[in-house]
Amino acid sequence: MLKKTPFLFLFFLLSVPSWASFILLPMDETTQKNHLKAYGITYWSLDKQYKVSWLLNYRGGSFLLPDAPEIRKECQIRGVSFELLSDSQANQILDEISSPSQNMETVVLEKAPKIAVYTPKGKQPWDDAVTLVLTYAEIPFTPVYDEEVLADGLLLYDWLHLHHEDFTGQYGKFYGAYRNAPWYIEQKKEAEALAKKLGYSKVSDEKLAVAKKIRDFVIGGGFMFAMCSATDSFDIALAADGVDICEPMFDGDESEANYQAKIKYENSFAFKDYILERNPIIYEFSDIDMTMKRNVLPEKDYFTLMEYSAKWDPIPSMLCQNHTQLVKGFMGQTTSFDSNRIKSSVLVMGENKVNNEARYIHGTKGKGMFTYFGGHDPEDYQHRVGDAPTVLDLHPNSPGYRLILNNVLFPAARKKKLKT
Repeated sequence: MLKKTPFLFLFFLLSVPSWASFILLPMDETTQKNHLKAYGITYWSLDKQYKVSWLLNYRGGSFLLPDAPEIRKECQIRGVSFELLSDSQANQILDEISSPSQNMETVVLEKAPKIAVYTPKGKQPWDDAVTLVLTYAEIPFTPVYDEEVLADGLLLYDWLHLHHEDFTGQYGKFYGAYRNAPWYIEQKKEAEALAKKLGYSKVSDEKLAVAKKIRDFVIGGGFMFAMCSATDSFDIALAADGVDICEPMFDGDESEANYQAKIKYENSFAFKDYILERNPIIYEFSDIDMTMKRNVLPEKDYFTLMEYSAKWDPIPSMLCQNHTQLVKGFMGQTTSFDSNRIKSSVLVMGENKVNNEARYIHGTKGKGMFTYFGGHDPEDYQHRVGDAPTVLDLHPNSPGYRLILNNVLFPAARKKKLKT
């Protein structure tokens, strides 16, 4: 046995490519077995202080990492496809990307962003697409809620996701369908108790205070990502500051007379000129949402990602990286945004032109940025209360979930000025 040991050792050395200097995580449609977990590998590498480059528009937005045994091992454990590259192969790719004739760019990712998810205590990961995919991709995050936000806890984080929350104090406008449901009654009771504990007489007042703290987080340089009802309800809450828009079943007193005329659209992040829905029975906050105005068959419900210059507009390019430009649509309380209600300063990154709706938008506020994504779950077309959770092992290459993870990694990028 002792005599064979040198030969076994030599065989081991020959079986591992000693020439490899880089690991490429390809993100094209045919090569990558698990796009979602590839983001997790990238985040894990950043957290381990490895230098990572995001190759915009190269094979679906691939990631270039240094070769290291622990990275290879992590890829194998998580089922992520990877390729080994020599120095010359990597340089050849980088030269191709840098060519002025190619709509590609190399973006250096500097550090793993600290991630917070605004979500009520006790919520399961499958209650929200972002917590679901972060858990699946093994990207760590910290749940925060009203107490942490009001105590300036957001200062500890780079990136914040807003769970499907109602910041207007109308309990998600579930009153019409679920006012007698035990879960609705219990959640209303819990929200009122929390507001009282925090020193507020109304849930709407407490949620407005939370929305203002989140606004200040973004203005100060934070990154905010919101989906579904957390998009328009957040904007409406800010615009309705000082105006009672809640009916008696929500806050115990009448709403303010002629409150529509008192809405301050300039306080909203993304939307303008919208008309609020006064009827408490109707499952809508305003006419921002297109859910009830859509005439799209499920099998034809797609939206198109915009194409940007990777060299001149790296920010929207990062946020739109995917292995397809055509993404399957999905429903939610806020499914999509009426294009006529979007401020001119906001960038529409995904749209259905036939239906005059935006699905995926981005903007700046102060020193920070925000992204709104319409719909509830990219792989559950019409998610309903009580539906079974989405199993992401069945959707490891989901284009819709990739858009979420683009936003998660985006704050890690070395900052470049947006030129759009």
